[in-house]
Amino acid sequence: MYSTGGMTIFRDLDTPPPSATRPADVDLILSALDAGHFSPAAAERRALKRHKYRVEGWLRLFTDGPDDSARLVYTRDVNARGLGFITSHRLPLGYGGLIQLPRPDGDGTMTVHCTILRCREAAPGWFEGSIYFNREQPSLVPDHQPKQRRTLALAV
Repeated sequence: MYSTGGMTIFRDLDTPPPSATRPADVDLILSALDAGHFSPAAAERRALKRHKYRVEGWLRLFTDGPDDSARLVYTRDVNARGLGFITSHRLPLGYGGLIQLPRPDGDGTMTVHCTILRCREAAPGWFEGSIYFNREQPSLVPDHQPKQRRTLALAV
């Protein structure tokens, strides 16, 4: 376990120690979402593979005032283009902001420009959502292979 700027990083992200300050509801909701994801009817529509990434992050929207505090989010999974999370805050779709996350290697935190893609109620008082990063974040994904760009042939 590492403490970085008010956030805690667990080496084994799937089984945080019992002394964690994370509300019990968080683990219950994340577990229920995972169980629903692996049902036979659940179709995998994502182009990039998701990786479990269970940490606390802080989201600040560009529309927030100077006295507004950042919103606590509990991340669920990540790929190079975005992440899934739960939070106790209803978030406006399409709004941009900054999310601060612990680095997976435990070396401090990173701040990423992002946009809210989805936010819907998952349980009373809890919202499940996703954000996409405005630029790919390969450092969040082990063995990330960037998308190969096709070369354009120019007519001369």
